[in-house]
Amino acid sequence: MELREFPVFEGMAKDHSLTHTDKPLDRENAGAYAAAEVVSTFIFSRLDRQVLEQMPALRLIATRSTGFDHIDLEYCASHGIAVANVPTYGENTVAEHVFALLLAISHRLPEAIERAQRGHFSPEGLQGFDLAGRSIAVIGTGRIGQHVIRIARGFQMRVLANDAAPQPRLAAELGFQYVDLPTLYREADVISLHVPSLPETRHMLSAAAFSQMKDGVVVINTARGDLIDTRALIQALTSGKVAAAGLDVLPDEPLIREEAELICSIYCKQHDLRDLVANHVLLRMKNVVVTPHSAFNTQEAVQRIAEITVANIRAFAEGRPQNLVAVSVAVTPKKKE
Repeated sequence: MELREFPVFEGMAKDHSLTHTDKPLDRENAGAYAAAEVVSTFIFSRLDRQVLEQMPALRLIATRSTGFDHIDLEYCASHGIAVANVPTYGENTVAEHVFALLLAISHRLPEAIERAQRGHFSPEGLQGFDLAGRSIAVIGTGRIGQHVIRIARGFQMRVLANDAAPQPRLAAELGFQYVDLPTLYREADVISLHVPSLPETRHMLSAAAFSQMKDGVVVINTARGDLIDTRALIQALTSGKVAAAGLDVLPDEPLIREEAELICSIYCKQHDLRDLVANHVLLRMKNVVVTPHSAFNTQEAVQRIAEITVANIRAFAEGRPQNLVAVSVAVTPKKKE
């Protein structure tokens, strides 16, 4: 997401000193921004202690995302750094991507397109399945999950859901049913994940969870990569327990994108090489559709992200911070001497 594309950021130049970069913030380049009072990053910048320690003037992190698991909130809280996110920008956008992935699977679109491009117009071996009448399970009924439910009902699907904080009134309004996870796993034809990355949600789809599912289930993940145990998913895909998966997120996306980081992760022993290999295996499986964390990436959603991010920065600078996910001891930025 290149900030230069949005005039709303350039409009801040008369009141603030702006620096743009198209590189993620990391341990190698953070020192170059030691004087920065505010940084605005996307999820591919890993703002851990080693990065933040190099930025002693930092007062606000304005992440251009809803999720903030890429930020060391404990460090921020103890060093007076506020963190603001974009709590809502594309519920419908991500929900639409869920069904883009699901329809690509149900209608065998990647294979069909490849075949047509080769000039072979036979539909043999490309039989898919209807969504109407099938059961979709939505894990997490927040804003995005609710949009997924609305779209699913439009496809005449039966909707099951699970959430740590069920909303019975919402269930009655949208026409779905809350169930426990064992029931959800047992009955769902499609499972779509819409929960944040937390210690309690890490690998929630594990070998044990897959074993409870019906044979031939389809898994869709547009939330966070570490919600699924990748090695367990590969085994389930190979055995047929999971017929197909649509993934917009993988656990180690930055390492997959950046060869230098991948090499470092191996030699520095920062990551389990087996997990990295598993991610690359997923990318090449015929029954897996992977997109590069692009579910959010529509003109409308990206514009909303830019506008809300700038509003977050302006509000903080004016001493009235908004959309904070980690409130520091002092949220008013330092006055210039």
